[in-house]
Amino acid sequence: MKRKNLRFENGFHVVLGNQASQAAEMVLPPGDAEGGAENRHRGADQWLYVLSGTGIATVNGERYRLGEGSLMLIERGDQHEIRNTGDCPLRTLNFYVPPAYTGDGEELPPGRSG
Repeated sequence: MKRKNLRFENGFHVVLGNQASQAAEMVLPPGDAEGGAENRHRGADQWLYVLSGTGIATVNGERYRLGEGSLMLIERGDQHEIRNTGDCPLRTLNFYVPPAYTGDGEELPPGRSG
């Protein structure tokens, strides 16, 4: 069993994981974005849950509104960007199956675990 209290500080932070899955918290200030044309998790699916704030997810060129309670599955290989379009921080909790990042937040190559 693993447990951690989350702090939701600005930026992207891997917070917990094992060989099979991983959790990360992300806080984007107004106007900021993570991802882009080259952002793909080639070895992991990403579940993104919005705790607070508003934004736009662009996945494979399609735009989707994000707001409190939004849940999105970004499948392995999907190109994606998350952008805060609101006036307050966009806070998300993300799960990767299998893990997509090292503990320091560096992306893992497909089929590797951190």
